[in-house]
Amino acid sequence: MKVISIINLKGGVAKTISAINIAYTLAARHGARVLLIDNDKQGNTSKFFGLHSYDAPSIADVLIERDTNTLRAALKCTAYDNLHLLPANMNLLRANKEILLDVSRPQQTRLKKALDSMERAGYTYDYAVIDNAPDLNMSAINALVAADDVLIPIKIDQFAFDGLDQLREQVEDTREFNGRIRIAGCFITMYARNNVNAQGEQYLSGNIGLPVFKTVIRKTVKVDETTFAGVPLPAYSKNCTAARDYEALVNEYLQNVTGISTNERGGE
Repeated sequence: MKVISIINLKGGVAKTISAINIAYTLAARHGARVLLIDNDKQGNTSKFFGLHSYDAPSIADVLIERDTNTLRAALKCTAYDNLHLLPANMNLLRANKEILLDVSRPQQTRLKKALDSMERAGYTYDYAVIDNAPDLNMSAINALVAADDVLIPIKIDQFAFDGLDQLREQVEDTREFNGRIRIAGCFITMYARNNVNAQGEQYLSGNIGLPVFKTVIRKTVKVDETTFAGVPLPAYSKNCTAARDYEALVNEYLQNVTGISTNERGGE
């Protein structure tokens, strides 16, 4: 299972929308079995799929309980084939505090161990996609320790590059626990064809020392509409610009990972 952690320390950059649509595209367009992990106490990914609840286990329980069966008990089916969800709620705030206070066992590797134990038990996924809060709390550090690849969504504005150095440093620090982690790339969200975005795109490509995807996610009102409908973009409006962009981004990512274009793989 390849674990993709979607993170940016700046809010309002479409992390949740990106996680949802990347996960859906991997499942619906590429036939992959995907686990989407909500790792934000706001639980917006869980709310999107109508699976937000305090009556069932969530990622908070996975992080604080020792029982390796907790993760399997917390998994939820979405309305879409091959796409499952590990939900979150405000209990994650408490879990982050409890992890810091519990020095009886490792703090940074709990999510990784839970995912590993799930695979050993036969719960197999091709990808796990983690939607992280704009923070470097213990749950986010757990997400990085569990990750193979880090994707960084960036909205071009005055504060677009705030926190990138700190995030890069944290990824490097994570190598102590996870030697395979890499920043697969940054990608621009909410892109508009204007001078600000053009200049920001040019700066991003040459000055931050991180890989940048060629695909940009264009701004469209359809994104806001999907948050009310609770339907991923390619299912809600498959021909809208952002839906096509997310499919192109996933294709570019898969080519980056495998070195093989989706056309060469049989047009997945």
